[in-house]
Amino acid sequence: MPDQVPPKAPPKLEPGVVAAGVYAKGKRVSDIEIDDAGKWRKKPGHVVWIGLFEPSGDLLARVSEQLNLHPLAIEDAEKAHQHPKIEEYGDALFIVARTAQMVEGKIAFGETHLFVGRGYIVSVRHGASATYSTVRAHCESCPKMLSHGEDYILYKILDFIVDNYMPVLETVRHEIEGLEDKVLHESISTEQVRRLYALRRDLLKLRNAVVPLVDICRRLEHVELLPIDPEMRPHFRDVTDHVQRIRESVDSLREVLAFAFEASLMMGQAQQSTITRKLAAWAAILAVPTAIAGIYGMNFDHMPELKWRYGYFAVIGVIVALCGFLFYRFRKNKWL
Repeated sequence: MPDQVPPKAPPKLEPGVVAAGVYAKGKRVSDIEIDDAGKWRKKPGHVVWIGLFEPSGDLLARVSEQLNLHPLAIEDAEKAHQHPKIEEYGDALFIVARTAQMVEGKIAFGETHLFVGRGYIVSVRHGASATYSTVRAHCESCPKMLSHGEDYILYKILDFIVDNYMPVLETVRHEIEGLEDKVLHESISTEQVRRLYALRRDLLKLRNAVVPLVDICRRLEHVELLPIDPEMRPHFRDVTDHVQRIRESVDSLREVLAFAFEASLMMGQAQQSTITRKLAAWAAILAVPTAIAGIYGMNFDHMPELKWRYGYFAVIGVIVALCGFLFYRFRKNKWL
């Protein structure tokens, strides 16, 4: 029998490379090395898909050399901390999107930079971000759609980024509802007030990450100058609608937080007012015996009632009657 040739082992991934593969007609052809990306990209009908996570400058330079990426885009991808945007460099696109995840009860933000051109797509992740292996697996399970190449992959990545906003919003929503109930039914602590402020600040950051995606998706959907397959443009409308719903949810949660924050301040002021009224009421009641005792403590020589047999009991009775009347009036007016 002829000797069987063992299957070729997939190339070992170097640090910073999450996945690197080439696709043709909607099917995965092979895993590739970064230094072979340019060769595969030049083959008609082939798409190189590379996923990177916090790559080094040297790795980005090698990818740029293979796929002829624009130096300014590479510089942005290396530095990170970019605002969401979409830029054209000849027949290629450079897209920056912000990602969000819940990390230890707080919203952590990251970035994804996307290089898209004919025959390739490169995703560069920084910071808090879910891996796109799920996107890759879903695309590979739909060869017909994946046959649209880099345009379909771009759509799925953007859709995945937007979908990952929802778990963050749901977590924040549950926490806000709990804090809102406490504000309305009981006094909240200083730490909870700080948490309200922190949540409102995080939601503002999330809104700043979401809103630019609306413009990005609309440009991908409508602008004819961008190198996007016309058949794929309607798919970006779905992402646009999804982003719009996310933005509306963020705005509604920020309004609820603003109400809860204002309500906490008003509840605190109301509690202080209640305490002030109670103190004022008791001070008025205690002023009666204080005043009478002060009069009898003047030690005048001519005070006829001092020698009256029932003077002590009469004074005590007057004090009790006046204090009782004041207590009744304050209680009736809900000061006590």
